[in-house]
Amino acid sequence: MDIFPARPFPHRDLLTIDRLSAADIDLVLDLAQTYVEQNRQDDKKRSLLRGRTIVNLFFETSTRTRTSFELAGKRLGADVINMPTDGTSVKKGETLLDTATTLNAMHLDALVVRHPESGAVQLLAEKVNCAVINGGDGTHEHPTQALLDALAIRRRKGRLGGLIVAICGDILHSRVARSNIALLNIMGARVRVVAPRTLLPAEIERLGVEVFHDMRRGLADADIVMMLRLQTERMNSNFFPSIREYFHYFGLDAEKMARAKPDALIMHPGPINRGVEIDSAVADDLDRSLIREQVEMGVAIRMACLDLLLHDPGRRNAI
Repeated sequence: MDIFPARPFPHRDLLTIDRLSAADIDLVLDLAQTYVEQNRQDDKKRSLLRGRTIVNLFFETSTRTRTSFELAGKRLGADVINMPTDGTSVKKGETLLDTATTLNAMHLDALVVRHPESGAVQLLAEKVNCAVINGGDGTHEHPTQALLDALAIRRRKGRLGGLIVAICGDILHSRVARSNIALLNIMGARVRVVAPRTLLPAEIERLGVEVFHDMRRGLADADIVMMLRLQTERMNSNFFPSIREYFHYFGLDAEKMARAKPDALIMHPGPINRGVEIDSAVADDLDRSLIREQVEMGVAIRMACLDLLLHDPGRRNAI
């Protein structure tokens, strides 16, 4: 039985945040909140998606995202398969379109895809006959990360609208930043980005953010401080002189955090590079850090997304 039968989710896939309305986001967050409580019970499993098949197809490794999608599907009663990409036909030269043809022949119900190339998940979604969830594509988007971040914030602050959120670090290479900026703007938050000029996209202001190149100014009166991992695997040149200098100017420590509001909260999508983008004492501050809670919210959000996309496919309309 649907928890919110009068409020259908009008999308076949979940590829980008900017295709969602504020009402869509509220629906996902409200449903995920019920799954937070379920996941804290001894009996965590439901049969809502019994008989459905979900495949995780990850061309990039990700312990958190893949594991949470696997848990989400299994706790809803679905059959979940983690399809390997190392040593498979994909690695032997099979194109994405060939992969789509193969997947269609397997009659899947949902496909969760992570891919190093921006736009690859969209291409697959256009060719497969099942729901597709973007688990992260290149430097483009990571929609479920933004949704779980929003849930963690809303649970602690009671709202998203009107909050000052400072997103700090490697904005240039971060799909997490792009999805969070889109979601926070939709929900009425005030978004800042704080980074060296070399780690900001061109014309970043067009995304509806305030831009700062100084951590102390950028964190002033912030409600949320969201740190980002330095994605050195995507860097093909020198974007900063050294790790030591980067941490000195843009790493989060207690002195910089003091510029934010006294009740400001700290976030990080993980994995954390301690002493690079964040100091251990700050990351482990149980009163202010939401980092562990973000991991917990990830399972609940992904359960909600799978529920809304798969529980009653007759109500879905392609967008």
